[in-house]
Amino acid sequence: MFQTGEAKLLRIFIGESDKIKGMPAYEKIVMLAREKGLAGATVTKGVMGFGKKSIIHTAKILRLSEDLPMIIEIVDKLDKVEDFIADLHKILDESNCSAMLTMEKVEVRKYGQ
Repeated sequence: MFQTGEAKLLRIFIGESDKIKGMPAYEKIVMLAREKGLAGATVTKGVMGFGKKSIIHTAKILRLSEDLPMIIEIVDKLDKVEDFIADLHKILDESNCSAMLTMEKVEVRKYGQ
C-alpha cells in the first residue's frame, strides 16, 4: 500500500441518481477501486451544484433534489490511477451516466498505523 510521497488525486463528479448496471454509480466506482487495489476511495455528497445542463440541484427542504452532486476522491500512484481510469472508462461507456474526471498532483503524508 502507498504510504508517503508524490501521488495523484483523482476526482470523479457524478450525480446521485446515476446508475451503472442497476447499482448507484458512486458505489460501483468505489467497488471497482477496491477490486483494483487502490489505496482508498472516499465519496462525498454535495449540498448544491449544477452540471452541463445548468440545472441547480440542492438539498434545500423546499426544493429537495433526488440528484445531488457526488464526488469520489481516490489517491494513489500515477500508474495505478491511470490503469483505474482505463477500467472506469469501460464501465462509464456501458452506462448512461455522465461524469467528469479531474486529476492533480498531491503529496501524501501518512500518520499513525
